[in-house]
Amino acid sequence: MSKRLSVMKHFQTIKPLLDFGEAVHHQAGLEQPMVELVLLRVSQINGCAYCLDMHSKDARAAGESEQRLYLVSGWREAGSLYSERERAALAWAEAVTRLGEHGVSDDVYELARAAFSEEELMNLTLLVGLINTWNRINVAFQTPAGSYKSPVKQAA
Repeated sequence: MSKRLSVMKHFQTIKPLLDFGEAVHHQAGLEQPMVELVLLRVSQINGCAYCLDMHSKDARAAGESEQRLYLVSGWREAGSLYSERERAALAWAEAVTRLGEHGVSDDVYELARAAFSEEELMNLTLLVGLINTWNRINVAFQTPAGSYKSPVKQAA
């Protein structure tokens, strides 16, 4: 197998994407635990080991429970472990990630609109688009997982 290029060696090329990510995370107005669950779930769908490593560590460092992290791929069957708002965010994230021939269903859209303001839903959609982009970059270049260190401070 050939060695793929290092994403971080091309920092100047990806800097606009990093800046966009910083802006989305700071303006989103979305709860950080929910954001990390969405980032984790989308990364599961896309099979991005680097992003799974990163977002599971960030979520844990921010105080997320192991149980919720372990069960996020089965959130529909996990009952009340996830709030209605989190469930709407996860449904939206899955639908936007797995865009099929017919796009996002009206049912998923209505569920998301009931849980989020227009601005929040736009920000959630940008977040989902951003993690899908990162997943594709890291999967394409086979960015190694395991060495990420979370800058997030441990919850008290």
